[in-house]
Amino acid sequence: MTIVGLLADETPRDTGPDFGKASPIGLVVVVILLIATFLLVWSMNKQLKKLPESFDPESPEPDQAADEGTVELPADPDGRHEPGG
Repeated sequence: MTIVGLLADETPRDTGPDFGKASPIGLVVVVILLIATFLLVWSMNKQLKKLPESFDPESPEPDQAADEGTVELPADPDGRHEPGG
């Protein structure tokens, strides 16, 4: 047989009494996944409503320069910085 003959052959090979039937377990899995997706989106929207509109600070704090790393810390005699001050 040629390739054209194989492609033109319209008789299905696997035809039996159970051919093409879906399992009810598949439906249960799809329904569970849809419910889980709905609950995740609902929970995420609930959490997003708790967030402020903006994370920008109202006014800069006095130690803002230290937070940005522009203030130099005093060095130890051996040249290392101590953690915490």
